[in-house]
Amino acid sequence: MSDVYKKFTPDLYEAVYMVDEEQNGMRLDQYCSTFLVSFSRQQIKKKIKDGEIKIFNRPYPHKASVKVYHREKIQVKTPRGTLEDEYWLGEKISLKLKPDIIYENENLLVISKPAFMATHPTGKHLFNCATVFLEDLYKQTIYSIHRLDRETSGVLLMAKTSQMAKNCTELFEKNKVSKAYFFIAHQKSLEDFPFIASERLGNDQNFTPRNFNHCYQQDSNLGKSAETHFEKLHHEGSYVLGLAFPKTGRQHQIRAHAAYHGYPLLGDKLYNGDPTVFMRFKDLLATAEDHKLMQIPRHALHAIALKVNFNASKSQLFQDEIPFDLKAWIKAHIKETSIEKLEEKAKSIISKRFELS
Repeated sequence: MSDVYKKFTPDLYEAVYMVDEEQNGMRLDQYCSTFLVSFSRQQIKKKIKDGEIKIFNRPYPHKASVKVYHREKIQVKTPRGTLEDEYWLGEKISLKLKPDIIYENENLLVISKPAFMATHPTGKHLFNCATVFLEDLYKQTIYSIHRLDRETSGVLLMAKTSQMAKNCTELFEKNKVSKAYFFIAHQKSLEDFPFIASERLGNDQNFTPRNFNHCYQQDSNLGKSAETHFEKLHHEGSYVLGLAFPKTGRQHQIRAHAAYHGYPLLGDKLYNGDPTVFMRFKDLLATAEDHKLMQIPRHALHAIALKVNFNASKSQLFQDEIPFDLKAWIKAHIKETSIEKLEEKAKSIISKRFELS
């Protein structure tokens, strides 16, 4: 399968593929499953029947069983429809679809990415994406330099030029970028703050779900090295509000490290102690007990600050406030401090941490 053409807009994804030699003679639905990996075979058959999949220079719509041949071009259109709707307790969530601009110049964009917005198109998440929104807004290519998990909100660095993307990527690789995350966690441990999590992180292909990151001891030959520093902002009842400073950039690093040390994040469907909860939410089969355990629709993790050391004489600090959904939870559950005091304390700790970086 060779990509010939791809176009993303907030409402329509269009792609054209060319059939490779080894795919000659495949059924159309079988061929489409090689790139529509997040779609079931029945969903692919429906797309074919609805005329959203077209073999060039043949009458359509086609049958799912029709064969495709070497060098034929296949056009696939996917309208947004209800593909990226999110639900909580059976009700559709009202998503924030427009990221706020924190900083902008001719080469660089820094945004506050809303929760449930992907960084760039992947899997079935093709529309509510930072790059898709910004490319539609600016009518030019926008480059993602790093990424945040879809449910994680906060500061995200983007580039308007390939050269700026290259330069910033090198800064990440050379540890010239410092990151701070705000989190809300359940307290299931008596481990004192601040603490450093240094467990290695890795997947186990025999474990379900496969995207679960396991923690291994530092002397293990499993996983990859990872390090996260944790600071406490406030403790009340069975909850801790704090800051995480990742020194490496592994997938799910903060969430996995926090849970391993007894502080699973509020709303974390994957690292709450029962990863089958994640599968039920994924399959829209979550129970009332699952919702009660999670409390909120997404994990409580927010990229609150990012410092970039562009060179020896120039650094820039980009900061964001606590997002509205986490503020709402705090107002309802935390009575012994205020959001203003939390943000003020966070800025003080971040400033001291970043001065050392």
